[in-house]
Amino acid sequence: MMAVASSRRTFVAALSMLAAGAVLTPASFGSTLKGRKLKVVMVGTGIRGTGFWAKRLLEKYSNLVEFVGLCDINPGRLEYAKKFLGLDCDTYADSDFENMLNETKPDLVIVTTTDCTHHKYIISSLELGYDVLTEKPLTTDESKCQQILDAERKSNNNVIVGFNYRWNAYNTKIKQLLSEEVIGKVTSVDFHWYLNTYHGASYFRRWHGLRHVGGTLWVHKATHHFDLMNWWLDSDPEEVFAFGALEKYGSAGPYRGNSCRDCQYTKRCDFYWDITNEKEDMDLYVANEEYDGYVRDNCLFREEINIYDKMSAQVRYKNNVILNYSLTTYSPFEGWRVAFNGTKGRLEARLDIPYDGERTFSQKDLHDLEMNQDGSENVTSEQIIVHQLWEKHDTVKVSLDRTGHGGGDEKLQEKLFQDPDATDPYNRVAGLRDGAMSIMVGIAARKSIERGEPVRIAELIDLEPREKRI
Repeated sequence: MMAVASSRRTFVAALSMLAAGAVLTPASFGSTLKGRKLKVVMVGTGIRGTGFWAKRLLEKYSNLVEFVGLCDINPGRLEYAKKFLGLDCDTYADSDFENMLNETKPDLVIVTTTDCTHHKYIISSLELGYDVLTEKPLTTDESKCQQILDAERKSNNNVIVGFNYRWNAYNTKIKQLLSEEVIGKVTSVDFHWYLNTYHGASYFRRWHGLRHVGGTLWVHKATHHFDLMNWWLDSDPEEVFAFGALEKYGSAGPYRGNSCRDCQYTKRCDFYWDITNEKEDMDLYVANEEYDGYVRDNCLFREEINIYDKMSAQVRYKNNVILNYSLTTYSPFEGWRVAFNGTKGRLEARLDIPYDGERTFSQKDLHDLEMNQDGSENVTSEQIIVHQLWEKHDTVKVSLDRTGHGGGDEKLQEKLFQDPDATDPYNRVAGLRDGAMSIMVGIAARKSIERGEPVRIAELIDLEPREKRI
């Protein structure tokens, strides 16, 4: 019993250092637990929980990790996940979440539920003495965010947010160049993200289209983008002024049906999606609709949709950098552009803009590759432009694996579960403060649209923005 307790304390110390972005001294989670595997439970057995976290951990790190419990609000989805993953662990209803923790006594709780419920599992886990790895976004509003912050402060445990975009080789190269001040001190940034009519539309047919569930795409999707920017700039956002509207999807649509499976407009609707061709979606979602009523192929023109489909914001950082940001959800292509203006020049980066060169992947293939966890040889050479004042521009080439969010999924999990002691000069593991600051930009943007005025983040939660994050 003493050996297990000692191992437990060592693991907590390791996770605490990870959450703070520090270098670890233990060799790995496996070694800190003195020969036994890391005991993990997961709440939320949708596609992200089963497909990315659970399935990949079992395939890649089965010598280090064992799942000792699964929990979900939907009993059918729960049983499917257990079978899909080939697990022999106990399963628990949502109402039995705390019983699962008390009975299994895990080393780590993984939270992959709907965004608006993250807080209750995170807080319960911390209060009962367990560490948490949560999917992004941390949560959906400032009240829940403050509750999580308070809970971690009162506990001896920690929260890590699963930001994988930091680990993408292309994004890491941008971080390196900015850290080296190749364009001097950054003064302003233009950052524009384009979701295509395949990926972008999917948010509006799912639960993400409801503000109270996903917090709008200002939070669910843009948390990735704001976390990247906070990390790239190494500073905290301070004030936000934003605009947004719903003009393409929801009630703005030309017609609507109950779902794509039950719609009279399938031959006329450009967004028609036949879920019956997707076996995993049929088995995971359609077969279990009776339990919670969640329809995976819902109409993206339904009246209840109340999020924005076009968004624009101006963000002032504590270090006085000004960010101009936009998110489009119905672009003909999927990609992004960012440009950093500095005292000594300009750095431009962009991915998947079809006019910048030959693209061998279709728009659907790009999204499939991003979500693919099986690995492949889809490596492309991408460019970053560094243009210093009064000089010719330089082109920096970066090799990028197109699978698993640009290779970020694999690198993130390798760091967390295999090599937590490996030195990372870029501090890519995201702790609770990182998760909070990323969502607070989007939350402040929502409030700015509603109020018609700038919103200061320090007015919403008790984290005072820092000029330098680390």
